[in-house]
Amino acid sequence: QVQLVESGGGLVQAGGSLRLSCAASGRTFSNFVMGWFRQAPGKEREFVAAVVRSTGTTYYADSVKGRFTISRDVARNTGYLQMNKLKPEETAIYYCAAKWDTAYYNIREKYDYWGQGTQVTVSS
Repeated sequence: QVQLVESGGGLVQAGGSLRLSCAASGRTFSNFVMGWFRQAPGKEREFVAAVVRSTGTTYYADSVKGRFTISRDVARNTGYLQMNKLKPEETAIYYCAAKWDTAYYNIREKYDYWGQGTQVTVSS
């Protein structure tokens, strides 16, 4: 079992920045993959970014490349999502998720564990 707890959400103006954190506890093996997804009201949950715990390899949705950075602190079992140049349309609940291998890293149904989510609101 893996438990995930997100933090760092809040209200920010358009163009601003936020950093989300995801603390993982329980079983975390080397190929553990931590992903971030977001869900806006009335929309489906979509992939944002993912990072491989052992190698630090990162993956991003095209819409956030160049603005968001995902990273991990292996010693702390914590992942981070640095979000810069935020846009109002990125207002959503952001979820941390985890899976055991790198395949299908952008498919939400392939993730086994989810956090409770943290609200990010970007005002215009």
